[in-house]
Amino acid sequence: QVQLVESGGGSVQAGGSLRLSCAASTYTYSSYCMGWFRQAPGKEREGVAYITTHGTTAYATSVKGRFTVSKDNAKNTLYLQMNSLKLDDTAMYYCAAHNKGVCQLRQGDFNDWGQGTQVTVAS
Repeated sequence: QVQLVESGGGSVQAGGSLRLSCAASTYTYSSYCMGWFRQAPGKEREGVAYITTHGTTAYATSVKGRFTVSKDNAKNTLYLQMNSLKLDDTAMYYCAAHNKGVCQLRQGDFNDWGQGTQVTVAS
């Protein structure tokens, strides 16, 4: 089981940037599909981005071109660089992991989740 700890959330003005980090506890981190998800108040949790074991990335349409997911296998850390933040990006952000096969942005596949970090975008 992977233990995940997110950090880097906070309050930022619209148009600003934040970088989220997710530290993982397992030395096999590099063999996991890693994802970022978010949940805004009153809304269902949604997928934001994922990165495969080989470094292939994919994004939700709403964040494509503004967010970048990356990882540092040596540091067992996943990142989410968020630029041009919008009010609609306000949410609790979670990182998640699984090593069960196909890597895609499907919540049910991810069995390990962090506690979340809050991102608030103000006008």
